[in-house]
Amino acid sequence: MPRRPGTMAGPVVGGILRQFHKWRSRIPPGSVQDSPGEAAKEPERAPEHCLATFAGGQHFFEYLLVVSLKRRRSGEDYEPTITYQFPKRENLLRGQQEEEERLLSAIPLFCFPDGNEWAPLTEYPRETFSFVLTNVDGSRKIGYCRRLLILDEVEKRHQISMAVIYPFMQGLREAAFPAPGKTVTLKSFIPDSGTEFISLTRPLDSHLEHVDFSSLLRCLSFEQILQLFASAVLERRIIFLADGLSTLSQCIHAAAALLYPFSWAHTYIPVVPESLLATVCCPTPFMVGVQMRFLQEVLDSPMEEVLLVNLCEGTFLMSVGDEKDILPPKLQDDILESLGQGIDEQQTPEQINEHVSGPFVQFFVKTVGHYASYIRWEASGQGRFQERAFYKALPSKANRRFVKKFVKTQLFSLFIQEAEKSKNPPAGYFQRKIREYEEQKKQKKSKGKPVK
Repeated sequence: MPRRPGTMAGPVVGGILRQFHKWRSRIPPGSVQDSPGEAAKEPERAPEHCLATFAGGQHFFEYLLVVSLKRRRSGEDYEPTITYQFPKRENLLRGQQEEEERLLSAIPLFCFPDGNEWAPLTEYPRETFSFVLTNVDGSRKIGYCRRLLILDEVEKRHQISMAVIYPFMQGLREAAFPAPGKTVTLKSFIPDSGTEFISLTRPLDSHLEHVDFSSLLRCLSFEQILQLFASAVLERRIIFLADGLSTLSQCIHAAAALLYPFSWAHTYIPVVPESLLATVCCPTPFMVGVQMRFLQEVLDSPMEEVLLVNLCEGTFLMSVGDEKDILPPKLQDDILESLGQGIDEQQTPEQINEHVSGPFVQFFVKTVGHYASYIRWEASGQGRFQERAFYKALPSKANRRFVKKFVKTQLFSLFIQEAEKSKNPPAGYFQRKIREYEEQKKQKKSKGKPVK
C-alpha cells in the first residue's frame, strides 16, 4: 500500500435538485480539513426536533457529509469514515436518533463501494455518482457523491474556512424549495472572489430530473436499450456492469427513467458495495449496478432470469432470450424509428433527454393511455379499475397480449392505485401527452386516415 499524502474524500449531498449537486462541485478541494478537530467551529445550532423529508419539500437536502478514507487502528488498511456533517441535529426523539444513526452508518459504505482493495493514490479519478438508500417503508433517499483527492498542496492554495461555508449551507438548506420552473437565488461570499449570487432553477418538467441519457447512449445501441426497457417493464432482474461509478449510476438512473410515468418499486442500487454482492442472488426483481472488477463473483452467483449488461463492451453477458419478443412488434418499430431520427451534437442535455424519453412515453400512451376511462367512481369518491375491460378495449391483439401481462406488474398496480384516489389528478406530462394523442386520433379519423 503506497503512502497517502492526502485524504480521499467524498462529499455526499442528499438533495432533490441536480443543480445543487452541480454547485457543490465548484467548492475548491481542500475546504475540509483532514481531521474534524481541525475545522473551524460552527455557529451555535438551534435545536431541531424533526428530520427533514424529501417528500415534504422542506429542505434542498438533508445532510452535507464529508466521508474520508481513514487508516484503521491496526494500520493495515483504511475504512471510510464521516469526518464532517452538516447539520448536526440535537434534541431528537429516540426513534429519530436511531433512524439518523442507521442512515449515517450506511452512507460511508456507498461512498466507497470498492471494497478494501484501495488502488494507489494516483489511480483515482474524480468521479461524481449517486446512490439510493431504501427505508423499510419503501421510501428512498438519494445521495449525490463527488469523490476527489484532497492533496496537501491543493489544501494550501484553496483552503476555505468552514466558518465561511457554513452560512451558505445554512441559507441553502433553509431557502424555500422552488416550484417547477421557478428559481431561488442565494448569496455567497468566497475569499478572493467576493460576493457571488448563485441561482438554482428547478426544471419545469420534473420527470427527467437527475437523468442523463448520454452515458446510456454511448454504452448501448438503440436495439439494446429497447431490450433493456422490455426487461424492466416486466420487472425482471437486471445487473449493470461498468468500471466507472459515474457510468453505473448514470446508466441505471436512465434505465429507470425510461419507465415514466411508472416507477421502479423493487430493489434499486445504482452501485452495489462489495459487501452486498449477494443481492444478485435475490429471487425478487432488482435493478443494480456492479463494478466490472466483481464480474467473476457475479458470474459465480446462482441467478435465474437475469439480464447482465456489460456497459464497457456494449453487450449482454446473460439474458432470458425473449427480450426481443416482449413488446408489440409495431410499437418496437415506432420506438426505433423515433430514436433513429438522430441526435444533433449541438443539442443540450435536456433536448437529448427528451429525444430519448419521448418514444418510450409515447409507447405507454398508446398501450395504457386510456386507463382513466376504465376507472369507475363510487359515490364515496373511491375509484375502481376495470382491468379486463381495459385491456380488451385495445384493438390490436399484440398490444392486448402485452398489456394483459403488464397490468399484473407492481409498476402498473402502484400507478393505478394512485389514479383511483382522485378523479381529477394533477395535469402532468403524461396526461398532456395522452390528450395530444387523443386529439391526433380525432383529427386523423375525421380525415379518414389510419390511426397509428
